[in-house]
Amino acid sequence: MKMMGTRRWALAAVAVIAAGGLAACGGSDSDGTDQSSGGDALTTVTYWDPYPQYEDGSDWADYVAACAPDGMTLKRTAIPNGDILNELTTAVKEDNAPDVVLLDNPAVPDAAVSGLLATADDAGIDTEGPDANLAGPGTVDGTTYGVPIGANTLGLYYNDDILKQAGVDPASVTSWDGLDAALEKVTAAGAKGITFSGISGEEGTFQFLPWFWGAGADLEDPGSDAAVEAGQLLSDWIGKGYAPKSAITDNQSASWDLFLTGDYAFAENGSWFAKAASELDFKAVMIPIPSKDGGPAPVPTGGEFAVAPVHQDNAAAHYDAAQQVITCLVGQGNQVTTDDQLGYFAANGDERQQQIDSDPIWAPWADAITSAEGRTTDLGPDYTATSGAVSEAEQAALNAAGDADAVRKAFEQAAQQVG
Repeated sequence: MKMMGTRRWALAAVAVIAAGGLAACGGSDSDGTDQSSGGDALTTVTYWDPYPQYEDGSDWADYVAACAPDGMTLKRTAIPNGDILNELTTAVKEDNAPDVVLLDNPAVPDAAVSGLLATADDAGIDTEGPDANLAGPGTVDGTTYGVPIGANTLGLYYNDDILKQAGVDPASVTSWDGLDAALEKVTAAGAKGITFSGISGEEGTFQFLPWFWGAGADLEDPGSDAAVEAGQLLSDWIGKGYAPKSAITDNQSASWDLFLTGDYAFAENGSWFAKAASELDFKAVMIPIPSKDGGPAPVPTGGEFAVAPVHQDNAAAHYDAAQQVITCLVGQGNQVTTDDQLGYFAANGDERQQQIDSDPIWAPWADAITSAEGRTTDLGPDYTATSGAVSEAEQAALNAAGDADAVRKAFEQAAQQVG
């Protein structure tokens, strides 16, 4: 019911503006709207993305700026991923939202049911082309709100030099037992074990999900025995010294930096590091993250959706500008260029194949992207609360450093929290 209510509110706002909101008086508002010609011309299109690592003047910032529609300039604001949804909520409430936001895919259902996003139809966004498993988070209760700008996922990198020195055959790392045996050997040989990101919040949950799903756990029951097994696996790594204690607070970049030292045998991390991995002083190879009993674990889809936030004043002009920017970034024939900037895969299978054919470093990731699972597929907007509970459980498990009772208690509490 809430979902329908928020949609009706958003659509009603659009209808009111379309019917009478374009007959505004002269002057200019704070977002660069030129009101002198009936209130329907924008001089500035505003855009947010979750990439503060790309500063003004970077290749990415310049690339985005070039997507400004004719006669406009593009004002880009980079906001950390963990803050962007709260910032957007405030901006929509004040009717001062950006025209375009790149929103982390699991946040899209939550934003949609909260009335923050215009539908793709209202904004004129073309949603044809992306693979179904990658486009899924953008559709809530049959209504689509955005389009994936690209896709990424997770794999297990290994340092070939360390494995050879320790006598580990990477072909043996196809189950948790195989991975643990490898970690025991490399640490006994004097190397370090594995890096991963266990940081609190969605970034840590993203990296935990392959182990969670690989144990056979389900997000609808985060307190199951399988969920506990996944938490115990990582907790034991901390307790045995296979993983650094900093994993509890490491984000994915910090985790990768540890692997770059050449001291660690393994690193769970993203496809966006594939290019960098091919240029290291040591040979780094990607293999699938193993499931508990063997074979590749399910991995989550990563990447952002290009969406158009709700506007009340001059909505038609804002949505038109949004549509033009989004088409520039992810329209047919444009996505590969955009995703090459980010180290992402194209969400469209045909365009993604172009990337894979043009550079062999992408080949090991092809199957992982094709079979990756949406984080919100089962829970929709309820994913946000469950992800938070799972994150708290993982944090407690890592801090427990192998204490089985503490690990089980953490995941039982997670189930109670969302139950």
